[in-house]
Amino acid sequence: MSGKHRIGVYPGTFDPVTLGHMDIIRRGATLVDRLVIGVTTNPSKSPMFTLDERMATVRREVEGVEGDIAVVSFDSLLMDFAQAQGARVIVRGLRAVADFEYEYQMAGMNQQLNRHVETVFLMADVALQPIASRLVKEIALYGGDISRFVPAGVRDEVAARVEEVGRKGS
Repeated sequence: MSGKHRIGVYPGTFDPVTLGHMDIIRRGATLVDRLVIGVTTNPSKSPMFTLDERMATVRREVEGVEGDIAVVSFDSLLMDFAQAQGARVIVRGLRAVADFEYEYQMAGMNQQLNRHVETVFLMADVALQPIASRLVKEIALYGGDISRFVPAGVRDEVAARVEEVGRKGS
């Protein structure tokens, strides 16, 4: 990994993007020359937002973040995506011990698939550790205030989607 070619991938569904994600993006962008945010579909999750909506939101939110940052969608094995991007690093955020157990297993499997790509774990900022997209959606669906967990623009998008879902459900 030479000077100007350290590419990292930060993968996720970003449904919705949270302040925790933004913290990892900001910090991850300082570790590599180019950070590719890989927005993916996850068959085990039912997204609140479409892939295109999530891509647009992440692009908007990273506009002010320093560094060479790209937002790219993918629907493949992470290691295939990383290789296609020329990445040598996978950036992952950790909130708690439960995250570590899952991420450790994934890192081990990914290493078996491609030994040339390292996984780097960043501990979430202490104030942001409890934030999870799944919980943000649940709080919003029950009318709770999510402003402490997501960027302002994302809060408005989530509120609009919750209202839309409510109208369809009634």
